[in-house]
Amino acid sequence: MLKIYGLYRSRATRPIWLCDELGVPFTLVPVIQTYRLADPNARDASLHTKSPEFLAINPNGHVPSIDDDGLILHESLAINLYLAKKHGGPLAPANLVEDGLMTTWTAWALTEVEPQSIQVLYHRVTKPAAERDPKIANAAIEALKAPFSVLDKALAETGYVVGGRFTVADINIAECVRYAMAAPELFEANPNVKAWLAKLHARPAFKAMMAKRDLEPA
Repeated sequence: MLKIYGLYRSRATRPIWLCDELGVPFTLVPVIQTYRLADPNARDASLHTKSPEFLAINPNGHVPSIDDDGLILHESLAINLYLAKKHGGPLAPANLVEDGLMTTWTAWALTEVEPQSIQVLYHRVTKPAAERDPKIANAAIEALKAPFSVLDKALAETGYVVGGRFTVADINIAECVRYAMAAPELFEANPNVKAWLAKLHARPAFKAMMAKRDLEPA
């Protein structure tokens, strides 16, 4: 059975959401981020991203990773592309053109959106109030205006980014865009993006994944 290493409160949400959409069974191997542990070297410490056992799986020391019948893969968005293509169906590319488009959009989300959206999340939500820097959050929001406009225009015709249907590309982009939800001004300025994300977040598989995420300690 497919193993996913990570937690719901990590980028493991991405392959978990995809697997839930596809109906692909998996075992979640809990691996906590080392920075979340008070003493990662304690004898009773949980398996974490710098544990020797996990570094044997992923020497980069990040989650998620997967073990798919002996094939070890890292990087959440690449994992999703692999799983979608392996299991097929409407979430996967139907041909080489769609494959290229889904790969392009995935790389776009990783380079144009996530580096800035994660700063919005950090400095408007997750960091303690005393550590938040409004200047960093505002600069990230400013930098996201152009990518959000690009996405908004791409969604205008069919409401999805590739093939006029919900695909792995939507999951990959949405999981990067989600970090920017603490900047509602970006979504108000881009109504197609706002409607698209709401539509994706209403999907049963996403809601089930987030419900389990909410059960984990913050």
